[in-house]
Amino acid sequence: MNILSLAYLGDSVYEVYIRSYLVSLGLKVKEMQEKSIDYVSAKAQCKYLDKMINDNFLTEEEMSIVKRGRNHKSHSNKSTDIVTYKKSTGLESLIGYLKINGNDDRIEEIMKYIVGD
Repeated sequence: MNILSLAYLGDSVYEVYIRSYLVSLGLKVKEMQEKSIDYVSAKAQCKYLDKMINDNFLTEEEMSIVKRGRNHKSHSNKSTDIVTYKKSTGLESLIGYLKINGNDDRIEEIMKYIVGD
């Protein structure tokens, strides 16, 4: 499957998880919107991916998907530098890959790692 298609899917799965998590905290809508930036922005996704890599949290297969997403030729993004954007695409690709393959348990593990649960 096209790696950018996986990133497209992964982006939505990631965002729904974060929104659900923030709702569960009982925050006001404005607080949820402000807090979501700590998780959903390309800069935040890059930070969490780097942490997972440094902690050896990802399997070899998962790293392969991340690298495919990260290394795919992409357009520039006005809101972030290209390296950050590519890393966030790598994380989104991984989440999309896991979703397509029905590995919701691993998505849950990754997302809990990200939110600190």
